Amino acid sequence: MRKNLWLTAVAGLTALIIQAAPDSSPAQAQGTPQGHPTAAAAAGTPQGHPQAAAALTGQVSSAKEGPMEGVVVSAKKDGSTISISVVTDDRGRYNFPAAKLEPGHYALKIRAIGYQLDGAKAADVKAGATASLDLELVPAKNLAAQLTNAEWLASMPGSDQQKKFLLSCNSCHSYQPIVNSTHDADKFLQVFDRMAGYYPGSTQLQPQRLVGTARRNLGGGAGSAMGGEGGMSSDPRAKVAAEWLATVNLSNSPTRSYGFKTLPRPTGRATHVVVTEYDLPRETIEPHDVIVDTDGMVWYSDFGGLFIGKMDPKTGKVTEYPIPKIKEGFPVGTLDLETDRDGNLWVAMMYQGGIAKLDKKTGKVQTWSVPKEWQTDATQQSFASPTFSHIDGKVWVKNSDRAQILRLDLATNTWENFGTFTDPETKRTFGSYGINADHHNNLYMLDFNAGNLGILDGATKKLEFHRTEIPNSRPRRGSVDQQNRLWFAEYDGNAIGVLDPKTKLIKEWPVPTAWSNPYDVVVDKNGEAWTGSMMTDRIVRLDTRTNQFTEYLLPKATNIRRVWIDNSTNPVTFWVGSNHGASIVKLEPLD
Repeated sequence: MRKNLWLTAVAGLTALIIQAAPDSSPAQAQGTPQGHPTAAAAAGTPQGHPQAAAALTGQVSSAKEGPMEGVVVSAKKDGSTISISVVTDDRGRYNFPAAKLEPGHYALKIRAIGYQLDGAKAADVKAGATASLDLELVPAKNLAAQLTNAEWLASMPGSDQQKKFLLSCNSCHSYQPIVNSTHDADKFLQVFDRMAGYYPGSTQLQPQRLVGTARRNLGGGAGSAMGGEGGMSSDPRAKVAAEWLATVNLSNSPTRSYGFKTLPRPTGRATHVVVTEYDLPRETIEPHDVIVDTDGMVWYSDFGGLFIGKMDPKTGKVTEYPIPKIKEGFPVGTLDLETDRDGNLWVAMMYQGGIAKLDKKTGKVQTWSVPKEWQTDATQQSFASPTFSHIDGKVWVKNSDRAQILRLDLATNTWENFGTFTDPETKRTFGSYGINADHHNNLYMLDFNAGNLGILDGATKKLEFHRTEIPNSRPRRGSVDQQNRLWFAEYDGNAIGVLDPKTKLIKEWPVPTAWSNPYDVVVDKNGEAWTGSMMTDRIVRLDTRTNQFTEYLLPKATNIRRVWIDNSTNPVTFWVGSNHGASIVKLEPLD
């Protein structure tokens, strides 16, 4: 099968250039500012767009750089759960549109690697008037605290192969606890063993232990899960990883032996954006999947709780629909959130051993349990695909335990077990992560163990294999477009891909920023592909016709999972949950 690997360019972020910065010095912006008419730049308005009335404007500068492009400026009204962020242009100007800030007193924050505000800043916004406030930045007192996961990986001494197992660690926490620890190799082995016994949706605020014999496989890369029956201490790969980690933390010295490498700030098109962040009612809420329905309501799954949440984006009001427990004493949390043709919400219930459906009209929740004879302590339903269940009345379900594919017949409430699939060449288990029903209610499967994609025929039960050109790319999650093509994220391959079932061709676009490791991909009505990174805090936009990337920096650390596009707006609107930040993020590109 012929495949194409596409070369890429970056718009707005010179992401291929990573600069070294000492612990105490701010990073410098890279790349040449892209041209804007003087008046538009001075007003903070993107080229080619009419200037909107401003509620709050000003210039951001520092002694070292003067006016600074690519600084994220955030404003939050006193007592509000909603914050608004904009990005400075090539003259250092920021501009909050009047439509985004209602009258009131606003606290201001910034994000610019290596910098901080010279003190607390606030502004009063009045109706019909434009407030003005210039911001002066000074070098950050603690640069290490500002680093993203990707910047830590770029900074740490060692090979990519040594670092890759850390790609499994960011599900529960950032790399800050690791690099700031004083563990030696033996202590790290104990930590590995302990972590393997936690539910994937555990956080430091809400840890949940697995039950009985259930254990998670740790480690990154195809076929490289560490541990096994003998535990971490008996696995030589775990020992090697532990020994390496003890060289990059603070176990040998109170200071680090290596300098910091940071990513450049956004430039050009990547500054043409407005970001809105909605705080959720509790810090423990983990909005893993966020989607928008045809009425404009925002829905989310809770990775650490048995709720389906609904948020009104106009007010930020949240309504929660409780999901009944199926298995008492087992971890609670949901992952994949999908809709059927009628707009009902379906969610995979993880270690509760089943799936649930929320009837959107009645508000009632119905659950289905995996047959008891198929269950173990490790039974885990992370994904369900009801999207095209109207074709034959059946819903696809994944059981991560033993990598099984299941199917539920809604008319009879009976289950089929398609079993476990293996790679015909390597004989390794086909370890599906995401699953997506196609337009005929057959099933796309993404092999997180290697670099495979599969199309499972629901009638013949045969699996058609496709391989990515990037070896061991570990496809993670994806979505099916109007042409029945599968768009997917290559987590280890650091790329965006698409499989056309008609031509059998795969196209791949490597993401320019190293260690982006995209989790999910969705394509919009214009044919542009979008993904996000839990490593860089950036939203990635790919023009598949020009192969040009734009990367938008979010206002703060954001553990990005499922990505969603609302095609009803012009330009389109991007939505994502902050899985560790108990918030929902809306990104509105201005062009």
